[in-house]
Amino acid sequence: MPEGDTVHRTARGQHAALAGSVLTGTDFRVPRFATLDLTGETVDEVVAFGKHLFHRVGEYSIHSHLRMEGSWQLYPRWADADAHWDRPAHLARAVLRTESLESVGFELGTLDVMLRTEEHTVRERLGPDLLDPAWGQEHTVEAAARLAARPEVPVFVAVLDQANLAGIGNVYATELCFLRGVLPTRPMGDTDAAAIVDLARRLLVANRDRTTRTTTGDLRRGQTTWVYRRAGQSCRRCGTTIHGGRLGPEVSPAHAEQDRSVTWCPHCQR
Repeated sequence: MPEGDTVHRTARGQHAALAGSVLTGTDFRVPRFATLDLTGETVDEVVAFGKHLFHRVGEYSIHSHLRMEGSWQLYPRWADADAHWDRPAHLARAVLRTESLESVGFELGTLDVMLRTEEHTVRERLGPDLLDPAWGQEHTVEAAARLAARPEVPVFVAVLDQANLAGIGNVYATELCFLRGVLPTRPMGDTDAAAIVDLARRLLVANRDRTTRTTTGDLRRGQTTWVYRRAGQSCRRCGTTIHGGRLGPEVSPAHAEQDRSVTWCPHCQR
């Protein structure tokens, strides 16, 4: 599941492969950009902000969001390249070609091409990026203030809101609540926002270079999380049966699609 650590790792891989290369062809498989051709432009860099990727090409920025199923994959250049992709060609949304390779964006939840000077329209909607290399105390203070601004919102919902802090998904939101010993439904105003931010950053930093994400410190299969996706199993800490349910920003059937699955230990989390 793509979360901030996965997206930043993707950006590093894309940057290492593409930066400095001249594009020999592009194929944007969405109606809005179907006729756009960036052939001849140079890829300057690929960067991430939270869960958002930006391929900066000449004066343009290719903005993408992986959502649940998306990915960017690199392949050696072949005459009939899509026959060698390990995912079906009809799932490809963007193809960037150089002399030696192809970078293919599959099942991208968002694909937009904008002027680089317009990137701020995306970034200004987001809170501080937990994997910002320039992260300092001022970022912690800002993110904590954003979380605390709506004290009635459940902790689980607040940390998933990218406008508060950028990079947290279901895995980290669930595990953060367990590690802080709070029920996912506890109001944000009744917990320590700065401690939540600090732990969230430490978890993402610890996992940013790993292909296997872990919040327990154990990389063995089935041992990497405390409560995430473990409803009905025993808590690793106390042995109590882990509960599961759904929780979202609105307690209303009209907004049920925004609900997220959540798991918790009723003994360790209060």
